[in-house]
Amino acid sequence: MGAMPEWVPETVDTTKPSAARMYDYYLGGAHNFGVDRELASQVLALFPDGPMMAQANRSFLHRAVRTMLDAGVRQFLDVGSGIPTSGNVHEIAQQAAPGAKVLYVDHDPVAVAHSELMLRGNPDADVLQGDLRRPAEILESSQLRGVLDLSQPVGILLIAVLHFVSDDDRPGDILAGLRDAVAPGSHLAVSHGTGVGRTTATMDQLAEIYRATATPLTYRDHDQVRELFAGWELLDPGVVWVPEWRPSWHDEVGENPGFSGSVGAVGRKA
Repeated sequence: MGAMPEWVPETVDTTKPSAARMYDYYLGGAHNFGVDRELASQVLALFPDGPMMAQANRSFLHRAVRTMLDAGVRQFLDVGSGIPTSGNVHEIAQQAAPGAKVLYVDHDPVAVAHSELMLRGNPDADVLQGDLRRPAEILESSQLRGVLDLSQPVGILLIAVLHFVSDDDRPGDILAGLRDAVAPGSHLAVSHGTGVGRTTATMDQLAEIYRATATPLTYRDHDQVRELFAGWELLDPGVVWVPEWRPSWHDEVGENPGFSGSVGAVGRKA
């Protein structure tokens, strides 16, 4: 194998696929390896609309951030942020509200390395290598304290990440801990993969593919995602397919928003 590109951290095992780098591939990014593309191609054989599904999640993220900005939120915690691509949270937030603060968190070292490069010279944004399954480490980190003020409202963004958190990892407790750590007026945005409308055989095949990564999949339906918002006031229209959540004039919802394979919602801490 030839020399690795300069952007590859020395600690990265390029023989093991990564869900973050597979997502980068779906979005048309270039920061993925052959092992990621090989596994992603198996997913796309099952779901040829995979790139559109990823874009639907990305569009939901943008609308959720703008909704939070309209509510006066000026700082954001993006956990499971992935590899940077166009329309990052700090770009949207700081364009609308100069000085808005953003902390990105991801456990993938490639995602963290690229975020560090992207954020050089930006005093209002930082990145932390961390795992949503260990929220205390995120909340107690020096990076978080250096960027965010938890006594003021925070927009927590969990986009396409909670389906990598198994029931054994108690996602409800994780979200309750995040809720308790932030001030009233904080918001939570979640998008979550679901098997609703898909055959059991198809979803079993997809789960089997992702078992080759460090983050196997756990699907949840609308009601299960709604339960994760315990203690948060759901904003209208509640838990819906992500293309249906407050679509803007240029968003194409279409007759089958379930193509997205993801449901989403935004809640507010009273």
